Amino acid sequence: MLFQDLPPPPPEDDQAYEEVAPIDDRAPDEHILVTAARTPRLRTRASDAATVIAAERIERAAPARLLPLLRRVPAAALAEAGPAGSQAQLRLRGAEANHSLLFIDGIKANDPAAANEARFELLSTGLADSIEVLRGPQSALWGPEALGGVVALRSARPSTRAPEWRLFTETGRYGFGRLAADLASGDERASLRLSAGAQRAEGFDALGGDGDKDGYSLLNGRLAARLALAPATHVETAAFGILGKSEFDGLDPATFTRADTADETRHRLGAVRLGLVHAPGDWRLRAGGSLLASSNRNALDAAERNRTAAERLSLDAQATRRWGGGPLVHQFTVAIEHETERFRADDRDFGGATRQSAERDRSSLIAEWRGDHEVFALDLALRRDLFGQFADTSSLSAGALVRLDDRWSLRANYGEGIAQPNFYELFGFFPENFRGNPDLAPERSRGGDVGIAYDDGRFSAALTLFEQRLEDEIVSVFDPATFTTGAANREGDSRRRGAEVEGRARLSPGLGLGASYAYVDAGEELAPGGLLLRETRRPEHQAAIWLDGAAEGWSWSVALNYTGAREDLDFDRFPAARVRLGDHVLADARLARAIGRGIEVSVRGANLFDTAYQDVIGYATAGRSLFVGLALSR
Repeated sequence: MLFQDLPPPPPEDDQAYEEVAPIDDRAPDEHILVTAARTPRLRTRASDAATVIAAERIERAAPARLLPLLRRVPAAALAEAGPAGSQAQLRLRGAEANHSLLFIDGIKANDPAAANEARFELLSTGLADSIEVLRGPQSALWGPEALGGVVALRSARPSTRAPEWRLFTETGRYGFGRLAADLASGDERASLRLSAGAQRAEGFDALGGDGDKDGYSLLNGRLAARLALAPATHVETAAFGILGKSEFDGLDPATFTRADTADETRHRLGAVRLGLVHAPGDWRLRAGGSLLASSNRNALDAAERNRTAAERLSLDAQATRRWGGGPLVHQFTVAIEHETERFRADDRDFGGATRQSAERDRSSLIAEWRGDHEVFALDLALRRDLFGQFADTSSLSAGALVRLDDRWSLRANYGEGIAQPNFYELFGFFPENFRGNPDLAPERSRGGDVGIAYDDGRFSAALTLFEQRLEDEIVSVFDPATFTTGAANREGDSRRRGAEVEGRARLSPGLGLGASYAYVDAGEELAPGGLLLRETRRPEHQAAIWLDGAAEGWSWSVALNYTGAREDLDFDRFPAARVRLGDHVLADARLARAIGRGIEVSVRGANLFDTAYQDVIGYATAGRSLFVGLALSR
């Protein structure tokens, strides 16, 4: 049900401190935040601004990719450069696109071969049973790139020993088709969840004309498994793989303006993680490692032009100790991490003249303390990052939650974040008109939020006010004498501030209503004289409202998403001109009906108002689309 993503009613005092147990204790996923602390945290005891999109909401909306669901998250600005499969960037609270840290079943999934951005355009619905979005700087807990916040895709642990499976197929406008399969089985000793899917679309002309169609194809799979070796010891593994092909319109080689070209990119992104957990008594020990590999190949008229590839090896270990009793319980965690990234770039246009290979490493020490009392919860985290290429840095986060009564609570947070320069900014990229700067310093962010929340079990609402400042922002610098571009740290601060509102109501046992709104002021101080210029592709106002439920064999989901006006840069002009993109409303809906045991038919609609809009200047988006689906399950 939709309202399983609501925070549960405040637990009894004795239960409030059982959250130290691992999330595999079968507490509902949506009652727990996996990114609010180094160990799982009950939502009722967390001070962070977080949104959880529960499994039932995903299943009832059932979009082909996760982007429509992320549009419902307050202060989450999405920009997709054309048809499905084109580059999609998420900006949390006005931060940059590479300032959101993505986890897939505990694996850091940002792509080091693509400016360390999270590849949101490649995320199909089959990669997550639930989604968690934590807003605000989180580097003290999770390291670089977590300046704007963290997005975590999670697999649910199966609750039945008998294997459960589901097959789903859907087809619709723009030559779209998809096929997905899921298998799950588990008990107290072992569990397995396996998902795989394929989708493709012929697409439409990315420039909105009658040129060639720009489509995409996407293959994905994930695995999450757990095996108990002893009552207090288990091993766990997770893996995911993504293969994608995206067709797009690039630049005219003579004028360097947008043109109807036959460009395409082939993406490969995959990772595996293995971990060991030992939890005797009040101790919880964890150690593990993951390996991620990615590659991106760009071609024009089927002839390869350039490619990038990268690997990331991550190792970690942590120990948690819980003590105390009565009204106050303490928990202390220490952790160590090590990460090595390797990057390679090559080209065909210049005969390998821009070929490069680079490597960097980072080690981190983390300490976290949490205190839980009957009427308040406190947390404090400190990280020390030891960089191989930059000066070492420290990050701090602190939070507090105070329960005024069994319905009202106040909370406050302060956090710091850092982001390493990506390989392009450090070493340049092809063609050789962008020169790297090995002297760059990491970007740093600091900020906080305060909020008030209400929850009576049937209705919940939260208001959050936030402010963040970005220091040493990395910007592009153009040299008109040599017609080359480079990267530099900008002097001064960039500020972001705003307000977020979320509310949900349980209208009946099978019907729920939810809404969100965000105001984001993402201005940038450009000069000591006080010139204030808004950041691009960040709407000042965003809102969403959705209704979903299930009853007597029917299930449904309806959503309206509002994106306010925002600014963009038109690079078809020189110098690039600042333009304004108008506001728009997108309407999505899905209706499903069970027609027999294990058989379900569905109809889904996207952009039902046939709104003409642009996320990125010059690139068209999909019009009204209808899809029909069939699901078989046991």
